[in-house]
Amino acid sequence: MAALDLVDRVRTRLAGREADMSAAAVAEAVRAEADGVLGDGDVLAALTLLEQEFIGTGPLDPLLRDPATTDVLVTGPDQVWVDGADGLRRTGVRFTDEDAVRRLAQRLAMSAGRRLDDAQPYVDGWLPTAGGRVRMHAVLAPIAAAGTCLSLRVLRPASHDLTALRALGTFDDAVHHLLDAIITARLAFLVSGGTGSGKTTLLAGLLGRVPPAERIVCVEDAGELEPGHPQFVRLLARPPNVEGAGEVTLRDLVRQGLRMRPDRIVVGEVRGAEVCDLLSALNTGHDGGAGTVHANAPAEVPVRLEALAALGGLSRTALHSQFAAAVHVILHMRRLGTGERRLTEIGVVVRPAGGVTVRPVWRAGEWAEGRADLDRLLAGRGGRPCGD
Repeated sequence: MAALDLVDRVRTRLAGREADMSAAAVAEAVRAEADGVLGDGDVLAALTLLEQEFIGTGPLDPLLRDPATTDVLVTGPDQVWVDGADGLRRTGVRFTDEDAVRRLAQRLAMSAGRRLDDAQPYVDGWLPTAGGRVRMHAVLAPIAAAGTCLSLRVLRPASHDLTALRALGTFDDAVHHLLDAIITARLAFLVSGGTGSGKTTLLAGLLGRVPPAERIVCVEDAGELEPGHPQFVRLLARPPNVEGAGEVTLRDLVRQGLRMRPDRIVVGEVRGAEVCDLLSALNTGHDGGAGTVHANAPAEVPVRLEALAALGGLSRTALHSQFAAAVHVILHMRRLGTGERRLTEIGVVVRPAGGVTVRPVWRAGEWAEGRADLDRLLAGRGGRPCGD
């Protein structure tokens, strides 16, 4: 009880200082409030609780530091879950109460330069950490009916090359050779798949195969891509500040990237109106461009891009024309129930009468009817046929 009373007094003393809090500041406040009356055990217990509340990500910090962690999800004081290579599992981490979860969410929002309170009960932002960037999302009660929900996604640099991915079983030797041929022939491609399926990792591996004499300009929402390439230039988007000013969008950066003499232009994740500028760039002499897009299957990529292009004022007909002329290949990644990430399908973009479609080239370990289409594309650029 004495330790909890001390925590309350220190919390009051530190109120309003969360933005620049340090371990030294917390320790100083504990010493000042303890005033030599409490025993060492009470002071140590209070210090532990307060460091968890005011420093870093609190009790979630060990989970985020685990290299295998991809997501940490809090849905209640005793409901802390972690996702990683072994799938989603509940942890033994506990918060003292709902208020502790709420305070952590509000402090993290503040450190991300965002607001989270009753007037603005949800937030999305970025937390810089030593092990990579963390994307945070939080929703407060009563919007979150059961109490504060906090979601933290760890974004670590994706740096595997194609040889390493082959060794991990992401694809087989025949597909490995085909991926090399796609890069050499400067075919434009999109990597599709769901969240956490390995899209960015595959894209990084492919960009690492780009000849070193070519300049890659990459636009990202978060700095995930780390290909082994000597001329890789990254531009990062910026969210608005608490006043709603200062935003730099992916669309802004695609336009800036085109002025930086790129041999290849890359969008880390196509998720908005920037698709219009990317397709326009790929249609004006920037061969070999790339990006990732969320989609359940290659066949659904055209529909997904239609929805995104509508945000930029591009009609369905115009999108189909741009897409068919700009993008050649779709590579689809999937996360299996075992947690493994595999390249499960390769498709080629074709435009029969009535619109654009993605014809399967390789699926479930077998070559499909689109193989001839891709062979023609590769041959037209001096490349070798599929499977050779």
